[in-house]
Amino acid sequence: MSERFALIGAEEADPTSPYPVTLMCRLLEVSTSGFYEWCGAPISARARRRVTVSTHVQAVFDAGRGTYGVRRVQQALARSTDPQVASVSLKMVRSVMAELDLRACQPRAYKVTTVQDGSVTPTIPDLLHRDFSSEILGAKLVGDITYIPTWEGWLFLATVLDCHTKAVVGWSMAAHMPADLICDAITMAATHTPLPAGAIFHSDRGTQYTSAQFAEHLKKSEITPSMGRTGVCWDNAMAESFFGALKNELIYRTVYPTREKARRAIAEYIEVFYNRQRLHSGLGYKTPLEATNEYRQRSSIAA
Repeated sequence: MSERFALIGAEEADPTSPYPVTLMCRLLEVSTSGFYEWCGAPISARARRRVTVSTHVQAVFDAGRGTYGVRRVQQALARSTDPQVASVSLKMVRSVMAELDLRACQPRAYKVTTVQDGSVTPTIPDLLHRDFSSEILGAKLVGDITYIPTWEGWLFLATVLDCHTKAVVGWSMAAHMPADLICDAITMAATHTPLPAGAIFHSDRGTQYTSAQFAEHLKKSEITPSMGRTGVCWDNAMAESFFGALKNELIYRTVYPTREKARRAIAEYIEVFYNRQRLHSGLGYKTPLEATNEYRQRSSIAA
């Protein structure tokens, strides 16, 4: 341990060194406060607070799986029971993250992948008109399909999100992309979420969503279909946003040798991280689970 402290001390003594003490301590896996104690140098209250904040910033960034940017890290710190940590400014978080070289993973460019069935007349209207807000749980649902590469071939994922809580309330995965895939996702959503009369499911005009099988499935579930325009991602922006987060925060950072490996990782991301742990900016930096619990609590009081 003392050898590591000595290396840090020697580097710090070099006036041309570009490395801050906090970064060197993190890289050498020692505490900043321990380094200062080893030096025998007094540490000011301001410096001591910065050390504390740095430790919490690193912990929040790690808990967020390297996906949290400055604003989300600050909102996570605001939940701390330590007043010095909870009151940290956005400017300080940005400074500390830069010092620790913490950078959230960056999204990639959007690609149009929706293909409409040319034999189907687009008679289903757009009932949302890009309004993805909802005061009622289950009243507005959105969904989409994406594909994940594995060494065995593509793995297709269909999801259903609730507009009120932003939670993924239904999902299904398969090696192929039949209409059964989206029907299973809707069934899961209807099973786990109370759907009020007149519930709407909104999607793009992909061939699976315009199929007779899916139309019949929605009818049996007493769900009204809604569709945006072909190739216009903003008409289904909420569903696209989730896939953007999934790919940016998980898929693009991992290589999957098998579909089963990918399936398990995606299921864990959805059910453990996204729905229960990840702070959502659209919810005032709450988790979808917190939003769901708050809604149910309000409903029980109103009843």
